[in-house]
Amino acid sequence: MIDTMIRRKISLCVATSFLTVAAGCAAPTETNAPSQASASHSLVDAAGADVARYNVEIVDTHPFDATSFTQGLEVDGDRLLVSTGWNGESRVYHSSISGEQQHSQSIPAEQFGEGVTRVGDTVWQLTWKAGVAYKRDAETLEQQAEVTYPGEGWGLCSFPDVVVMSDGTDELRLIDPETFAERSRIPVTVGGSKAQSLNELDCTTDESGNRIVYSNVFLSTDIYRISLDTGDVTGIIDASTVPNRAAADSNNVLNGIASIPGTDRLYLTGKRWPDLYEVQFVPTR
Repeated sequence: MIDTMIRRKISLCVATSFLTVAAGCAAPTETNAPSQASASHSLVDAAGADVARYNVEIVDTHPFDATSFTQGLEVDGDRLLVSTGWNGESRVYHSSISGEQQHSQSIPAEQFGEGVTRVGDTVWQLTWKAGVAYKRDAETLEQQAEVTYPGEGWGLCSFPDVVVMSDGTDELRLIDPETFAERSRIPVTVGGSKAQSLNELDCTTDESGNRIVYSNVFLSTDIYRISLDTGDVTGIIDASTVPNRAAADSNNVLNGIASIPGTDRLYLTGKRWPDLYEVQFVPTR
């Protein structure tokens, strides 16, 4: 049965001789795509003058694993932390910027992997509908424990004292970094209206030390810059100019954003994209 949340998030994908529900940010059905995209653009169009606008400038391009259905991306020292989705293919691994992989760890084939983040000596990895988060050693990525949570898991990022989680709605969950227990939720608004489909996340701080969360907006090439203190979208990044050279497949959308510490640059990629783009966000107003 496909409920309301699933209709907003997924399509039915044909895999060999059976239909698999493409959980964890797969593409919508053709009939759902226009309404979802229209809703997203309506929010962007309605955002007021207080919401800054940005375009994307590509600074460099790096190789990326074109088989990875990317669900989570984070800079971890001089390497990347990557999580992937798709039933039977979901895993987490480290990658150098040049594409060499280490410490790959899979999850059960019946589960669909989602976001990932490192906090201290721990890596947390989400699943979409299984309601399970995996606690892993930050160096080896070996599983240390698993915990459960209600609802769906989409994106993860973290600050030293809190993990931030999205579930595809307009809310961000604040999670205890040790136990993964939920502390509270923050509604996110765009120009006073509820945000939609918050997906892969990146946690960073601005030049004033304010906590900022970047969020891919599912089914669009928009990225929201969110104040974690207020829940307001303070900036909208139009990433439509970033080339998608993935194989032709409606599932292979933009997904993956990671700030590069100590710089004004970020990495962007997508599901089964062969490229990792090093970018800057350039103000348009």
